[in-house]
Amino acid sequence: MKRSPELEKLGDFTTTIRVLPIAGMAIVIGLVGACVALALLRLIGFFTNLFYYQRLGSALVSPAGNHMGWWAVLVPVAGGLIIGLMARYGSERIRGHGIPEALESILIGGSKVQPRLAILKPLSAALSIGTGGPFGAEGPIIMTGGAFGSMIAQFFHLTSAERKTLLVAGAAAGMSATFAAPLSAILLAVELLLFEWKPRSLIPVALASATAGAARRYLIGLGPLFPTPPHPVFIGPAGLMGCVICGVLAGALSALLTGAVYAAEDAFAKLPIHWMWWPAIGGLAIGLGGMIFPQALGVGYDTIGSLLQGNGALGLLLGILLVKSTIWAVSLGSGTSGGVLAPLLMMGGALGGLEASFLPAAGAGFWPLVSMGAILGGTMRSPLTGIVFAIELTHDVNMILPLIVAAVIAHTFTVLVLKRSILTEKVARRGFHLSREYSVDPLEALFVREVMRTRLIAFEASGSVDEARRLLKNGHPARGQHLYPVIDADRRLSGVITRKDLAAYSGERTLMSDVARGSPVVAVADEPLRTAVYRMAETGCTRMPVVDSYEERRIVGMVSSEDLLGAHSRNLAEERSRERVLRIRLPFRGARESTPATK
Repeated sequence: MKRSPELEKLGDFTTTIRVLPIAGMAIVIGLVGACVALALLRLIGFFTNLFYYQRLGSALVSPAGNHMGWWAVLVPVAGGLIIGLMARYGSERIRGHGIPEALESILIGGSKVQPRLAILKPLSAALSIGTGGPFGAEGPIIMTGGAFGSMIAQFFHLTSAERKTLLVAGAAAGMSATFAAPLSAILLAVELLLFEWKPRSLIPVALASATAGAARRYLIGLGPLFPTPPHPVFIGPAGLMGCVICGVLAGALSALLTGAVYAAEDAFAKLPIHWMWWPAIGGLAIGLGGMIFPQALGVGYDTIGSLLQGNGALGLLLGILLVKSTIWAVSLGSGTSGGVLAPLLMMGGALGGLEASFLPAAGAGFWPLVSMGAILGGTMRSPLTGIVFAIELTHDVNMILPLIVAAVIAHTFTVLVLKRSILTEKVARRGFHLSREYSVDPLEALFVREVMRTRLIAFEASGSVDEARRLLKNGHPARGQHLYPVIDADRRLSGVITRKDLAAYSGERTLMSDVARGSPVVAVADEPLRTAVYRMAETGCTRMPVVDSYEERRIVGMVSSEDLLGAHSRNLAEERSRERVLRIRLPFRGARESTPATK
């Protein structure tokens, strides 16, 4: 059977040649993102050396080795005071993790980021982490890279969707350069920021991430960031069951951490002081926690590496899970600037270190690595990102199967227990909602021919207006029809007329062709419903005649906005209606029931 021209035009993707110039811009943004990542890491090192060691230098060092004594408690407080002033008099958007702010820019800001945010966000993040904040650099780098991507996009004549693509390209470039994890950066962009899986956005984002990953080789160096001892290819059923336990525990910890962050935020909101002072109070908690457990300060890359080498003593593990998690939740709830990925890696590694004491032995650092991937999958609701991220950080491909089991189980736990993730909860608290689920829109899968009305009235162009009015008065076989096609002798559409138009004209000599509206907006039977919806939105027409093709224009039906609801009704039925399609019938059941009982 020959297909219609409209079906011939349909393809798997809607991407046009426009993707090429956007991809070119994304490559440039990838280079910029790599430079931004380097600059932020250097800034963190600079502030750490300045505040904790009173020296000039940009090398990344741990605050834990300082010799300031109790004076070290005041360092995070000073950092919090400066950040509060920057937020109040510079930009309030520097407060927070970084990723929720990027989400908000995409959702409600038309992907437009203020230029000053590109300066203030990395500066505040570097100051926060450099003064002992127990945060990661990835969230601020993602927001900063996105800010630069958005700024570059704003210099060109682009749509909001194209600006979003370049904003996300900058965010992915920043993460790729920071962690030498280009694939994880792409997955994070898809799972958290793009809200679509289309070549028009995937291609530029992937090229930006790859460019930043390649530039990292010359700016920062190669990965892996955390080398690990070799692990077995297969760990057997007992090991896989251990991964299930690891996933459940990681999911529970993810839920606990998410609740702790927002409980702290709610507690700060009840304070009778301006939010500008909150980061200083959070800084006090950081300082006191640092005196109890110095390894809780700063990014903690050295501690993560130690956990993955299997060197986690019990005191270290408990210090991370009790002190690090507490000051992280309190300080993050205070509204200071910092990321969540690195702290989650550390806390997941500590949980895995404890699990190694009762789970099957599988090599040094095995359970800390599994738990790291699981906690990312549970807390951020991005299991694919968590799996690939753990592998890219260590280059240990033997961990794929254990990570899949643990990360998906943790994801299952938090999806069932929590309505929102640690990232989307902040967006929801600002009055917005987003869905993290991806599926084919029923308007894309169904065609106009499947929902159009074929029972309708059409008037001949050669007929009179009075004849049409008498026909409608004597009986209307198509109830609810308000728009009437006007056709010629070959059933080709020549115009339309409304019920109101018919009431305005009269006379036996007034022909329908004289009063019909020419060049009507039409739908084609073989078009997807989404195309018809877009046309209704563009033209304001909620009812359209349906023709067989644009060339022949023979009338075959009518479609209205009400008819389009049928597509969603069908989708709801598929989601909610349950039926048993196959039944097991035992051939001897009837015979057994009919056999008389014997004494």
